[in-house]
Amino acid sequence: MKPQNSPLDAGLYLVATPIGNARDITLRALDILASVDVIAAEDTRTARKLMDIHGIPLGGRKLIPYHDHSGQNGRDGIRKLISEGCSVAYVSEAGTPLVADPGYALARDVAADEAVVTAAPGASAVLTALSLSTLPSDRFLFAGFPPQAKGARKTWLAEVLAVEATLVLYESPKRINRLLGEICSLKAETRPAAICRELTKRFEEVLRGSVQELFDALQDRTLKGEIVLVIGHQAKEVQEDTMEEALRKAMGEMSKKDAVAFVAEALGLPRRKVYQAALELEKD
Repeated sequence: MKPQNSPLDAGLYLVATPIGNARDITLRALDILASVDVIAAEDTRTARKLMDIHGIPLGGRKLIPYHDHSGQNGRDGIRKLISEGCSVAYVSEAGTPLVADPGYALARDVAADEAVVTAAPGASAVLTALSLSTLPSDRFLFAGFPPQAKGARKTWLAEVLAVEATLVLYESPKRINRLLGEICSLKAETRPAAICRELTKRFEEVLRGSVQELFDALQDRTLKGEIVLVIGHQAKEVQEDTMEEALRKAMGEMSKKDAVAFVAEALGLPRRKVYQAALELEKD
């Protein structure tokens, strides 16, 4: 039953935890971890260590596991606790719950019970890597881990590479070299990319370049640690008359500078190329 002194309402609290640096946790997350009746964790040892670092006593509260192998029985147990009036925090091993994480099915089932589901946002390897990649972030797709089977992986890669957005992938350090080679084989070797590893940790590293350049750079090197691969979108080749038509229309409605910026962004073209076309149009 629900302890009488808990200040939180019954429900599921999704708490983001650091992806490396233990200080990357929000004050609200610490408040929730200190106040809930029960803490469900993907890795109870990691959760206990984090609480110890921040001086949050477990006291007589339950710290229970919930991970990939917990299944329906594990979810039903947490749902029962919530139905009895308990507040339950769910923390993944690192980062934001439900992102490449078993918490998805738990949150889905609790929400289906019409119980409270809320989140304390925080650290995310996806967003951190996207920021550090310096690639366009206005439209992106988090695609998770590629399939391990060769045939399924090739089909999967062809599908995600066709998406007109910056791609964010997770991959094992043991397979990152092979993955880059397969991306090159799908004629995406010139795409801009970044390998981000050990984010927020002591040996954080970001490697930037084309997919081919990164593949070549890793031929004599074995990476370690958790890896996020970010791949930029490469705009399809635009016909000259299409660019000039768009530029001519834009220059009729705004200044040359604004028209160049607008067309370059809209068509995914280098500003220098569009600016040169604008100068030619002015001569005409």
